[in-house]
Amino acid sequence: MRIISVNVNGIQAAAERGLLSWLQAQNADVICLQDTRASAFELDDPAFQLDGYFLYACDAEVPTQGGVALYSRMQPKAVITGLGFETADRYGRYLQADFDKVSIASLLLPSGMNGDDDLNQKFKLMDDFAKYLDKQRRKRREYIYCGSFYVAQQKLDIKNWRDSQQAVGFLPPERAWMDAITGDMGYVDALREVSREGDQYSWWPDNEQAEMLNLGYRFDYQILTPGLRRFVRNARLPRQPRFSQHAPLIVDYDWTLTI
Repeated sequence: MRIISVNVNGIQAAAERGLLSWLQAQNADVICLQDTRASAFELDDPAFQLDGYFLYACDAEVPTQGGVALYSRMQPKAVITGLGFETADRYGRYLQADFDKVSIASLLLPSGMNGDDDLNQKFKLMDDFAKYLDKQRRKRREYIYCGSFYVAQQKLDIKNWRDSQQAVGFLPPERAWMDAITGDMGYVDALREVSREGDQYSWWPDNEQAEMLNLGYRFDYQILTPGLRRFVRNARLPRQPRFSQHAPLIVDYDWTLTI
């Protein structure tokens, strides 16, 4: 099973850069998109369809602010939009597809980089989502949460960690939150399960120097329930081609998706 997750910073702009033709060629079973900035109605347009895939979307109240989507080769048993709390549902931040023994979700947290209100929203959603994850881990099914968490958890997840300790995305409370998810709760970071190498980033500031010097952050994850740990085969964050400020995260699992 191959799962690709990518924050597109607007699906229309990403499509113009070749996103959909690239995705079509990747032989993925499930593709999770974040920050689509489009309504579910707009995504019904044939321009956004992939041959051989079902497409599901969850949009924001204001469609240009957030939104997630999911492509699947196999029609899921069920599709769930939202988490039941405003911090997620108002901005179309969560969509889940249920298969036989596993559920796969596309998730978008606020970046927190757009002022105090945005950062406060981020902390509120982090708190709500942590409580949700704590309940979910007790269920008798596996989960894969794909998306933009906008947190660089460890020093090797950010290029200049010494100069970034007060930067949003690397703040101590943000990192402690991720530590709790992959620590006490027992969830698994798919990439770190197979690679401890540095310089694996998924987001870069929008400037030429950041690109040239690879001044990146690893903000994008596939977070798994512990029962899936042994099924992670490989994971990678290709820097090119790029369709937004985020790199795609591609993870292969020794798992056969069924309904």
